[in-house]
Amino acid sequence: MKKSIISSLLATFICFNAFAWGQKGHDVTAYIAEQHLTPTTKAAVESLFDGKSIVYWANWLDNASHQRDLAYTKTWHYKNIDEGVRYEEAPANPAGDAVTAIKSRIEILNDPNASLEDQVLALKILVHVVGDLHMPLHMGHATDLGGNRVKVKYFNRDNNLHSVWDSSIPESAHKWSYTEWQQQIDRLNPAEEAAVISGSIDDWAKETVAIASDVYAYFQPEANISYNEVAYWTPTVEQQFLRGGLRLAHLLNTIFDPEYAAQQ
Repeated sequence: MKKSIISSLLATFICFNAFAWGQKGHDVTAYIAEQHLTPTTKAAVESLFDGKSIVYWANWLDNASHQRDLAYTKTWHYKNIDEGVRYEEAPANPAGDAVTAIKSRIEILNDPNASLEDQVLALKILVHVVGDLHMPLHMGHATDLGGNRVKVKYFNRDNNLHSVWDSSIPESAHKWSYTEWQQQIDRLNPAEEAAVISGSIDDWAKETVAIASDVYAYFQPEANISYNEVAYWTPTVEQQFLRGGLRLAHLLNTIFDPEYAAQQ
C-alpha cells in the first residue's frame, strides 16, 4: 500500500515536471508583460478576466491541462525539435504544440464572432504558453522528453535536466519575488525593447531552440550541477524571462489596442 502511494506521488511529480518555468517563472513573465500593457489593452484584459490580472492566471494551465476537459492542451506546453533536425522540417505533433497553440489562440482573440467563453480561455492559454515558449527545454528533444530523461545531479542530489531548468536554476539564481525580478531585469531602453519584440512567433521559437542546443551541449548526462553552472546560466534565465514578458505584452497590445497595432 505504502509502495503504491509513493509510486503514485512520483508519477504525479514527473508529470508536473513536464511543464515549464515553475510558478515563479510564469509569474515573472506575466508581471513583466503587465507592466508593458497599454491602458487600452489592460482594460480589455481585465474585462475578460473579470478584474483579475494576467499574473493571477499565469500558472493556471499547468494544473488545467491535467483536467479531463482540457487534457487536449497537454502537448501545447512545448515543441520538440530533435538534434540535427531543422525547425522547419520537424514533424508536426497532430495534437498541437506551443507554437500552434499561440497562433490559434491569437486567431480566437482576434475573431469578433468568438464567444466570450472562448476568448477568456484563449487568453488564459496564451498568457501561459508564451512563457513556455521561452523555456529552453520546452524546445528540447523529443527523444528525451525535453530533458526529462537526462539524469543529472543538482548539488549532489538526483534530478533531471528539465526539472533543473524548470525551477532549480531560476530559484538558485535569485531569491526574489516576481515583482523584484521585474524591477531588476526589466530595464531595456526603447531600442532594445523594439529589437526583442521584432520577428515572428516562429523566429522566437527558433531562438529558443538554439539556446536549447547550447544547454544540451553544456550539460552532460550525470553531471553534478553546482554554483558555477548556476552563475553561468543565470543571465540566460533572466534573458528568457524578459523576452517572454515583453513579447507577451507585444502580442496582447497588438490584439487589443488598435492604436498600438497601427504603429507596428
